Amino acid sequence: MKFSQHLALGYIRAKFKLLAAISKKKAAEKAFELFCTPQRRNLKQPPKIFEQAEKVQQKVEGITVKGWHWHPETAAIPQRKALIIHGFESSAINFDRYVRPLLRKGYEVLAVDAPAHGRSGGSKINAPLYKKTIQAINKQFGPIQSFMAHSFGGLAVCLALEEISHTPDYRMVLIAPATETTTAIETFFSFLKLDPAIRPEFDKVIIKKGGVSPAWYSIRRAMKHIKAKVLWIHDEDDDTTPLSDALKVKDENHTNIQFVITKGLGHRRIYRDNKVTKQIVEFL
Repeated sequence: MKFSQHLALGYIRAKFKLLAAISKKKAAEKAFELFCTPQRRNLKQPPKIFEQAEKVQQKVEGITVKGWHWHPETAAIPQRKALIIHGFESSAINFDRYVRPLLRKGYEVLAVDAPAHGRSGGSKINAPLYKKTIQAINKQFGPIQSFMAHSFGGLAVCLALEEISHTPDYRMVLIAPATETTTAIETFFSFLKLDPAIRPEFDKVIIKKGGVSPAWYSIRRAMKHIKAKVLWIHDEDDDTTPLSDALKVKDENHTNIQFVITKGLGHRRIYRDNKVTKQIVEFL
């Protein structure tokens, strides 16, 4: 971490400590706002494959969501439609290695930047908003039968798919998914050294906005309503979305989920690994 980042982190921690002493509710509201605000946006020049796509956009809760749409190279009528879904503080352009292989399979491919990410509008993102984004893309271009999602995108697509009518021939790949929102919140509180007394108020903010508790935003819970065949790839050394949460789902022995546990790839290198890429394309 750079010196300037240390200073900024120290300032944020001090600010929340003072605010919590004045009002636990106000501190919780500000903490939730920060929790939903990406601190960086990927605006790098997209890889060449993105120049060959049709640019698309969709309005979701007043936010302009931008993306890309590729048509298959080998089939007049696409065999399937696939959607690529990125994680928090990421972008669709990070998954360029998957586009060409899927097109060669005769698939129609879609990829979008989530609200507050990449080239899309907005400044904040949360699970309900990302879920609605995926559902809006499916409504506009679907039915989409194959989904590939990384990290926070994994939670969003599970929440979306449990509400989308689908059959067992659908495919979903989860790469290091954010399995439990409660874990993400605990990590957030720990990193900022927030007063634990704020947590009940923080949960109330989530309930007020979405009508359900943080525990509801759970892949483990949603998976009970998903019929699609699932390939779940997670690394032992993931320091962002812990394998321990994934293993709880694995222990439930869902017959439609195939787990692949890797070693040494962490949270982001995992989707750039050649072996992992091959497994995903073949599965989809």
